[in-house]
Amino acid sequence: MKLLSYNVNGIRAALNKGFDSWLAATQADIICIQETKALEEQVDTSVFEKLGYYHYWFSAQKKGYSGVAIFSKSKPNKVVYGSGIDHMDYEGRILRLDFDQVSVMSLYLPSGTNPERLDYKFQFMDEFQTYIDQLKKEIPNIKNIIAIASGKGGVGKSTITANTAVTLAKMGFNVGVLDADVYGPSQHLMFDVEKARPLSVNVDGRSKMKP
Repeated sequence: MKLLSYNVNGIRAALNKGFDSWLAATQADIICIQETKALEEQVDTSVFEKLGYYHYWFSAQKKGYSGVAIFSKSKPNKVVYGSGIDHMDYEGRILRLDFDQVSVMSLYLPSGTNPERLDYKFQFMDEFQTYIDQLKKEIPNIKNIIAIASGKGGVGKSTITANTAVTLAKMGFNVGVLDADVYGPSQHLMFDVEKARPLSVNVDGRSKMKP
């Protein structure tokens, strides 16, 4: 399964910039979208259907704000809009698709750009953990819950990425981390490889970066 996540900062603007062509090139099985900033009826969803995707949307009550979506090549067994927690669902931050062996969630975390929102972010994450713990009890046949999260700066994405990579590596998985933050990449600092340089290898006559 090829699963991607993308904070589009407005799905309509993204489509105007060729998002559908990019999506076609990725050949993703599932893509989780954050910050759609639109209602489903405001979007030409036929472009996704032509690419073979089922599409599901959960928008904020406030127009032009927040919102999440998931596009999937496979039809899910169940679609859950929101968490049932009012303050989360008012801002359109959680959408979940349940499949036979996995549950995929598009999650848009609140920002931590000021003290008030930072407190709210911590509250959100605490309640989200409780929600996930309860979800595991409600869906015993689901072996994996994948929550794809995105948010503004200061919400901890880099730290979560680093911790997830280390945890998966300790579990025996081969893990690589690509930090594509052009403004402030931080993974090289977290893993203490600030001065390291990637090695190149020849693959089918082409120079590739060695993982």
